[in-house]
Amino acid sequence: MRKVSLRNLAAHKVRLALTVLSVVLGTAFVTGSFVFTDTLQRTFDGLFEDAAKGVDVRVSAQEQGSSGVPLGDATTVAELPGVRSVVPSVEGQLVLLGADKTPVQTGGAPSVGSTYIPPEQALGEPETFVAGAPPSGPGQIALNEGGAERAGLSVGDTTQVLVPAHGVLSVTVTGIYDVPTDTGGFVGALFDAGQATELFTDGEHVNYVDVAGDGSRTPEQLRDEIATALPDVKVQTGDEVREDVKAEVTSALKFMNYFLLAFGAIALLVGTFIIYNTFSMIVAQRLKELALLRAVGASRGQVGRSVVTEALVVGVIGSVIGIAAGVGLAYGLRVVLNAADVGLPSGPLQLEPRTVIVSVLIGVLVTVVSAYAPAQRAAKVPPVAAMREESSSTGDSLRVRTLVGAVFGVIGLVLLVIGSQGTGGSAAATVGAGAATLILAVLLGSPALSRPVVGALGAVFTRPFGAVGRLARTNAVRNPRRTAATAFALTLGLMLVTVIGVFGSSAKASIDELVDSGVSADYILTGPPQIGVPVGVADTAAQVPGVQEAVALHPLPVTIDDEDSFGTGIGGQLDGVIDYELSAGSAALDGNVIVVSESFAAEKGLILGSSVTMTNKDGVAVTAPVTGILVDNQLLGQWFTSESVYEQLVPSVMRADLAVLVKATPGTDITGLRGELEKASDPFLVVQVKDKDEFKGEQAQQINTLLAVLYGLLALAVVIAILGIVNTLALSVVERRREIGMLRAVGMQRPQVRRIIYLESVLIAVFGAAVGVILGLAFGWGFVRTLADEGLGTLAVPWGQVVAMLLGSAVVGVLAAMWPAIRAARTKPLEAIAGV
Repeated sequence: MRKVSLRNLAAHKVRLALTVLSVVLGTAFVTGSFVFTDTLQRTFDGLFEDAAKGVDVRVSAQEQGSSGVPLGDATTVAELPGVRSVVPSVEGQLVLLGADKTPVQTGGAPSVGSTYIPPEQALGEPETFVAGAPPSGPGQIALNEGGAERAGLSVGDTTQVLVPAHGVLSVTVTGIYDVPTDTGGFVGALFDAGQATELFTDGEHVNYVDVAGDGSRTPEQLRDEIATALPDVKVQTGDEVREDVKAEVTSALKFMNYFLLAFGAIALLVGTFIIYNTFSMIVAQRLKELALLRAVGASRGQVGRSVVTEALVVGVIGSVIGIAAGVGLAYGLRVVLNAADVGLPSGPLQLEPRTVIVSVLIGVLVTVVSAYAPAQRAAKVPPVAAMREESSSTGDSLRVRTLVGAVFGVIGLVLLVIGSQGTGGSAAATVGAGAATLILAVLLGSPALSRPVVGALGAVFTRPFGAVGRLARTNAVRNPRRTAATAFALTLGLMLVTVIGVFGSSAKASIDELVDSGVSADYILTGPPQIGVPVGVADTAAQVPGVQEAVALHPLPVTIDDEDSFGTGIGGQLDGVIDYELSAGSAALDGNVIVVSESFAAEKGLILGSSVTMTNKDGVAVTAPVTGILVDNQLLGQWFTSESVYEQLVPSVMRADLAVLVKATPGTDITGLRGELEKASDPFLVVQVKDKDEFKGEQAQQINTLLAVLYGLLALAVVIAILGIVNTLALSVVERRREIGMLRAVGMQRPQVRRIIYLESVLIAVFGAAVGVILGLAFGWGFVRTLADEGLGTLAVPWGQVVAMLLGSAVVGVLAAMWPAIRAARTKPLEAIAGV
């Protein structure tokens, strides 16, 4: 029986190739996900092996976002026994101006300034300079080789850097140094210790203090002694620092891996239906062959095992090829991301043994499981019944399956409606359960559903084609199980595309409504997301003739009642720049006051006159009375406070603005004011002046970028579904070879044969797409409703995209049918009738 299985595979090379291809595409995504993230992990591991090198102990602040380690602590550490050297270090974000006088774009890579540590003070390996010399005084910097190349700067060139809390300063490049893994857009500027301290600290703190021992104590002993002397800071050995950094990177990469593997699972799920459909058709076509085997003595078990053996071979071949394709996919993904200037470091691709094992197991398991049910069905067919001409039936009654599907459908709809009435995680989980149940309901009920729906579609699409159209319609509804299984793969893909489309459209519509209804400013000044708007922009804008008000919005993370809370410091008065409504009190921001939203007040039990204590990461606390209660406003968040409170809680070196809202004096030429604002903000390098429409467009572009990534990943599932249609139609042509031969014999022309296959494919594709779009719209509606409290308050349906997908599915149907149709048209009538 093994020989029979292998020879059967070898005898049907096209069928084998199509089946293997579906396995390849599914496993390739899983392999590519692992290879991509393993490569990043290995590269980052190499980067951080040199982190804190030569450091026995590092002293840093307990809380990220605090001012850092007091300089006095460095003196305390230096006086402890067993300490050989103490090196304070500071760093902070900056923007470098390139040779073309424009800010250097780093993608997602950091752009930082830090202290240059001379070789005689360095605890680890000092920087290796490939040109020039280190900075020796104010106004001098050294750049890493990659950053200098990206900026087009050389030794001796003068340029500018923007430090958000200090503004712009002119600098001269004195040297260029080498970084072991200098890729991905990273910009590292080294300053002399005095200027770095001035730019990136408050003069009283540093980011961290590195300590080297004199050898009389182990790093662990030295750590414990320093921790005893300085109980209010974090004290770690160099190994612990490296492990913490690696853990953070690993955690970030795990999210990416889960994200990619989720799409791999989608691809595998779609591939599973194709593989199942393929083996079902193969078994149906081979019933006579299998019956003959039963007649000459093969047992049911042997027949079943022969089909499973074929699946096993297909799974192994497809998985091995899929691994190779996955490596290529990972390489291509990295090339695309680097071309998009994401800022990822490079390194050799990593194919771990775990990746090979998991990919092969998944590919083989999915294929064997998909073939098991058809194998069991084949084994149960009596030999005599299978030898009859009518043995290739359309299957058993669909009644029980349809009834079960209807029950699941009702349950799914109820869960979807119930979940959509609430917000938060539990509501989203209920909607998710309803969505999963409805998908199962469609899976079970789609064969019965396909007959009336495809029949109705056929009445519309095929009417102009006369008898050829009626034949195509009959073929499409003749085997509802096959039609439903083929269409379901496309249903899944387009369902997900539609859900994401609804999310994206709703997010953009919500932002548009929020800005249109809440922002009354004439212009909005913005900066890069990484650094925000530099300090001083609001004051500069306020001095421009024709500006009535320039209000800065400051991000303010604090702790309230021992819980992290994020609010906004307002640099000015809100009247005229933001529309808001108070339910009580006043929004005047004079002195230490706070205005809270109704929901925040209800959560904390606050009323007018209540005291709220805000504490920053350094432990500095400011208590302010509640002077106003705000009707919930997404723009202003849970609470906002005055600039005086903001300045008390945020160290000067950490200040930056979210945006600056500018209101023109009545009668001012708005167009001319824009030019004046642009001229005034030019020295800040990164500030952009936008009106409300441009600001909305910027937010929409960010959403579109995210959607493009999601659509690109989902495209694989759609491609697999299209190949599934190709596969099914090709196998259907083989199954109907005698029928097609008869049609040709009675006068049907080759173009008419092709037209039948085209129309049949279009009906299947449009049916699958329509069901997917309807499910996607329902699920998108449910999930958007659950996110109303997160700012997604407006439901928007991308009708243009929906229509395009339905029309596109018809085009997909024609394209998918081209090869099977040509093959069918070439059928030789006499050979087909004779069964040759």
